[in-house]
Amino acid sequence: MKSKIFLFLAALLCFGIVVYSQEPGQTPASTPTGVSASSVDNQGVKNYLLGPGDVIDVRVFGQPDLNAIAEVDSDGNISSLPFLETPIRAKCRTEKEIQKDIATAYSKYIKGPQVSVRITERKSRQPATVFGAVRAPTRLVMVRRVRLNEIVAASGGFTERASGTIQILHTEPVMCPEPGDEAAAAPIDGTKVPFEIVKIQDLKTGKIEANPLIRPGDYIIVTEAEPVYITGSVVNPQGVYMRDQLTLSLAIAMVGGVRKEAKTSDVRIYRQKPGAKDQEMIKVDLAAIKKNQTPDILLQPYDVVEVSEAGMFSAKRLPQTLLSGVSGGFQSMFTAIPTRVLY
Repeated sequence: MKSKIFLFLAALLCFGIVVYSQEPGQTPASTPTGVSASSVDNQGVKNYLLGPGDVIDVRVFGQPDLNAIAEVDSDGNISSLPFLETPIRAKCRTEKEIQKDIATAYSKYIKGPQVSVRITERKSRQPATVFGAVRAPTRLVMVRRVRLNEIVAASGGFTERASGTIQILHTEPVMCPEPGDEAAAAPIDGTKVPFEIVKIQDLKTGKIEANPLIRPGDYIIVTEAEPVYITGSVVNPQGVYMRDQLTLSLAIAMVGGVRKEAKTSDVRIYRQKPGAKDQEMIKVDLAAIKKNQTPDILLQPYDVVEVSEAGMFSAKRLPQTLLSGVSGGFQSMFTAIPTRVLY
């Protein structure tokens, strides 16, 4: 019974294997939401492929003189094991594969050597860095193949300032490419850093091409939106952040809409001319846009939208003006009547 309980707990532990952590040496985080246990098992730490800088702990049962802590050298080999003159190839191989080669090498001196290999430090991969319009900009050390949606989740998700695009800069070649990815393993020219642009909306809707694999050393930049300012006769005058295809009617809706006294036929957009100090003024009939009589206007970063207010004696505000005047007259009349106290 105890053995069954132990196996059950061990299985649960495997499901919680870390896929990445924020800093080397920290306690691993739990498996991200949406990652199946099989994918973690197939691509997780058990199948970690070693590279230069990684450190392994080699133990030979019954032979303490052969125990060693060895580092993978710049050529991708382990060349510091006791009594072994021929280096053991380690780059892009798992610890189990290396363990078999070490046992084979020592079998020339020992009958049936029992060897164990354990990775103690993973230093061959540069961390991926995510920053910009995310809630927790961070550096992530990856021990397996990780996709963009997992990186975004680890950084706390997008903020309201996210503009709609993600830029991914590849600063390191792929160390252990899979079949078909050989081009990604080519050295990177410092003057031509490869990059990808992903639309946030495509990522959210689950498009496969919008969820690429992230390489160690990548810089993931969630671009921040520039503001647009909505002023005048609107419910809540304020700045809003640009989104893809942000139109005038949508921007005004984002600030609560127009007030009752707004002159929707006279909305003005002040836009800075490229390379000039002065602004151009664009007059827009918002009422006509709402009636589908004219097309909506696409806004640009740093536009200032001013919704005019109808005059006091305009047809739109005349009833309110008269009502205010009448009520004000009655109030002043009653205020002028002296108050007398009867005893």
